[in-house]
Amino acid sequence: MKSDTNNTNAKGTGPKTREPASNDKPRHLFSYPRYWAECFGTAPFLPMSRAEMDELGWDSCDIIIVTADAYVDHPSFGMAVVGRLLEAQGFRVGIIAQPAWDSAEPFKALGEPNLFFGVTGGNMDSLINRYTADLRIRTDDAYTPNAEAGKRPDRSVIVYSQRCREAYYNTPIVIGGIEASLRRIAQYDYWSDQVRQSVLIDSNADILLYGNAERALVELAHQVAAGKSVDQLTNLRGTAIVRRSIPAGWTEIDSTRIDWPGRVDQIPNPYDAPHDQISEPDARKHRESSEAKIADPDVSPVRIIPLPLHRKFDSDPDKTYIRLPSFQKVKNDPALYAHASRVLHQEANPYNAKVLVQKHGTLEVWVNTPPIPLETDELDGVFDLPYARTPHPSYGTARIPAYDMIKTSVNIMRGCFGGCTFCSITEHEGRIIQSRSEESILKEIEKIRDLVPGFTGTISDLGGPTANMYKLNCKSHDIQKNCKRLSCVFPTICQHLNTDHSPTTQLYRKARAIPGVKTVAIASGLRYDLALRDPEYVEELVTHHVGGYLKIAPEHSEENTLSKMMKPSIGSYDEFKKMFDHFSAKAGKKQYLIPYFIAAHPGSDNEDMMNLGLWLKKNKFRPDQVQTFYPSPMALATAMYYSGKNPLKKVTYKSESVESCKDIEQRRIQKAFLRYHDAKNWPMLRTALKQMGREDLIGSGPQHLVPPDRPGRGPTRPPVKPLKQRPGMKASTKSRGARP
Repeated sequence: MKSDTNNTNAKGTGPKTREPASNDKPRHLFSYPRYWAECFGTAPFLPMSRAEMDELGWDSCDIIIVTADAYVDHPSFGMAVVGRLLEAQGFRVGIIAQPAWDSAEPFKALGEPNLFFGVTGGNMDSLINRYTADLRIRTDDAYTPNAEAGKRPDRSVIVYSQRCREAYYNTPIVIGGIEASLRRIAQYDYWSDQVRQSVLIDSNADILLYGNAERALVELAHQVAAGKSVDQLTNLRGTAIVRRSIPAGWTEIDSTRIDWPGRVDQIPNPYDAPHDQISEPDARKHRESSEAKIADPDVSPVRIIPLPLHRKFDSDPDKTYIRLPSFQKVKNDPALYAHASRVLHQEANPYNAKVLVQKHGTLEVWVNTPPIPLETDELDGVFDLPYARTPHPSYGTARIPAYDMIKTSVNIMRGCFGGCTFCSITEHEGRIIQSRSEESILKEIEKIRDLVPGFTGTISDLGGPTANMYKLNCKSHDIQKNCKRLSCVFPTICQHLNTDHSPTTQLYRKARAIPGVKTVAIASGLRYDLALRDPEYVEELVTHHVGGYLKIAPEHSEENTLSKMMKPSIGSYDEFKKMFDHFSAKAGKKQYLIPYFIAAHPGSDNEDMMNLGLWLKKNKFRPDQVQTFYPSPMALATAMYYSGKNPLKKVTYKSESVESCKDIEQRRIQKAFLRYHDAKNWPMLRTALKQMGREDLIGSGPQHLVPPDRPGRGPTRPPVKPLKQRPGMKASTKSRGARP
């Protein structure tokens, strides 16, 4: 670590900051005394070169952000949000975007940062960005000028961190963004087909910030500027660190196994328990010390309690952690991997989550509790920062597709309480909805109108992770503080969830009334089971904000698969379609729903996919773009895929098994059922239907799924290109299915 003198500048030191506020009442994001470098003012763009630093009068950067995306100064791009937020705190922030990684020289372009490097893989995971679901390399990259592929390395966070360490060995390295966030503990890695250790270990970074990390980032920056080392910042919410030992005075809940011997009390299922059964019981009343030998905390530095008995013993929640099965155990035991995944997702509520600890060899990966969500005025402050709202001028006229997609869209909220098992949004942004104020959103629309070149009067989206969760939260803060449900809407919509869409409806009306705005489209995914609770919202949406087509995602038609996805019954879709059609007709419009579906999801077999194909044909849907399940790190569906267990229920060696389609031919067949209308798929579908004993679905009538074979007529199946192979794999049986 650098000395304190290296962390300051001759012009003075930063103001001394106090310790963080209490866990439940964090310090306001914009309440910190600004660092002395605020005197340099606001940069038109955060500098990407020494020449730009000279123009700003900087002799050095306090913080340098290294990112795998092109630098776009827009609130939809992570590096811009982080950079502008730190700038607002008074720090000088530079950007190194998409550097060459064959040496450390590009990482020295802006000199050594006074405080730390911030490393991110960008808005997307670098491996998902580079590879399709069948491990083919993509031919383009939406986050790169002119969509050029190959401008980022695989596992960008690891590679960039290693190069930063090589460039300036003693400079602290802070990693964050979705790539790091979803790899904070041992995780199944689809691309190498193995469980990998925490990215903290592989990257040799000093600290990991997970989720939307504004609180932790601002606190960390001010503490380091005040002279603390990163090693001293061990208790920041929303961070993960590496420790060599557990500090004294803590209580450990041992959750390293799933087969505790002897009699143990039934543990309530946090996924199904009603709210009145979630609160901890009176530990003193139910203590039964004879059931376990617990070390005296006054004698032992760490008191260890077996997981099945932890509800019967007193423990300070601020000094209690859960020990997960070690990296080596989850690597060698898929059932323990599913168990660890279940515990991780259970400990996601920032108001009742516990610290998680996982041993990696001789080291301990220590994951602090999730960050407290931002208040509305704090979130407004983040989005109201002085973004230029365009790509950095160094890119000239080059087109950046991701920017083109969002340059006239507005993010109105964060988070998602849907909990879909195949999605990583909840794991990254949390289940508690953080909403901007109406004033802030309308002001951003005016900025788009006035600042975005070529604005035509159309706002392309008002949304976020979902279109219609704006200002929808738990009705009771006390209930929310105790809740451990994975989803507020599965298996049914929680009675304590506010489902009033009127704030969104009013926002839509005010947005389209802004002078110069002709159209406000809604392109974010719609949670239609929620929308059913508010017909006025649906009418407003259908009448004014659907340009002929509305995209929604039922994902499947069969209950067996939907239950593994934590998605509502297809009956909810049917009900919503009736409402959609009714209000479209009332508005005098012909409009259509465009449903999205997933093939080869864990739990889905050929029969489920066949039934989905029949449902599609019955409803006259001919999907053009369909998705094959892609196991992303940390997702619950990925735990199902890897382990063959269902982590939505208590995991044991004899608990419910979940079959996953991993054979490439089977994955192609499942995808073919979604595109039953494509003649290229008919040969394989005929073969599959015959093997299933469903030849009755082959024919020319409306009740048939595919037409009969007519020798000499119609297209034949094209040859299959070889896929990227893993060692020891056979191309015909072990490669992954395709995704368009």
